[in-house]
Amino acid sequence: MNLLHGVGDFFSLDIGTNSMRIIQLSGNIQHGWVLQKFAYVPIDQKLTMDSSDLGKKRLGEAVMGAVNQAGIKTKNVALGLPATKTFTSVVETETLPEKELAKSFKYELDKYVPMSLSDAKADYIILGPSPNDPAKTEILVSSIAKDYAESTMEMIEKTGLNIVAMEPEPLAMARSLNIPGAMDATMVVDFGEKSTDIAINYKDQPRLVRSIPGGIGVLVKAVANGLSVREDQARQFILKFGLDQNQVEGQVFKILNTHLDNFASELTKSVRFFQTKYLSGKVGGIVLSGYASMIPLFPEFIEAKTNVPTVKGNPWQLVRTTPEQQRVLAPVASEFAVAIGLSERSND
Repeated sequence: MNLLHGVGDFFSLDIGTNSMRIIQLSGNIQHGWVLQKFAYVPIDQKLTMDSSDLGKKRLGEAVMGAVNQAGIKTKNVALGLPATKTFTSVVETETLPEKELAKSFKYELDKYVPMSLSDAKADYIILGPSPNDPAKTEILVSSIAKDYAESTMEMIEKTGLNIVAMEPEPLAMARSLNIPGAMDATMVVDFGEKSTDIAINYKDQPRLVRSIPGGIGVLVKAVANGLSVREDQARQFILKFGLDQNQVEGQVFKILNTHLDNFASELTKSVRFFQTKYLSGKVGGIVLSGYASMIPLFPEFIEAKTNVPTVKGNPWQLVRTTPEQQRVLAPVASEFAVAIGLSERSND
């Protein structure tokens, strides 16, 4: 099992809070990707939170139901890992010949993992020369608690599937939403159900990865309480009216504005941190994913708060699809950023 590196023929699996997404692509980054198989399956939040043996069995059964629905034949799967369960950072080390660097860094890995290596699964990728100092090399390090990783692997492999790679969701998300060839850095923001993943790509490499608490679930509860409506109605209000001050007498906007001020401040902090570390770098754009791309006027709100051009992301930008696939995917297409990013992994 590789934590970061891709291996052979596989499909990708993204298990979210209330749905799972499966994708299988053919092709490559040079010639473009083609969608072969896919599935989108809603699941109960209680199921994804149930760590009992029965809960894991039921989740495994749901996974296989989605695999069969997609018509996927390969048993090899690349799995997305929640950012809240992983630790990812970019570190600098002295530049050495690649083979020598790879060998020596294995002995330094424990310095960059926030737990004993005996209790963790860790991996790294050599990004290349540091934009700050050509004499330094940047390395992306990612780790996850061994207990969580092994429990997840056991649940998946009991279904007969074979995990060939596991990757933190922000890295996969950034891969599918990154703006190819962008001169400035791009911040990719995935606003999820309970948390928000942030990744800043610079020179086509991830340079900052973090996760902050809070997603649409917080907004739903706030609107439900503020307007004295059920949570399902509150969610509908948010996804229909969003930050439009002219709707519902501006009541939804007022509630969301209060909560999203802190959210926008966190994005601004990430921009400042990046630009403090990379003095020659500039965050030239913010790309929104997940619910952030579904809530009306969310991009305009973030742009006004951060003073950084902000757009809705398109994870399908490098994937060719048929008109029929587009029709089926239309209601949920924006939720596939992680799954697509996992499938666009390099096998080098």
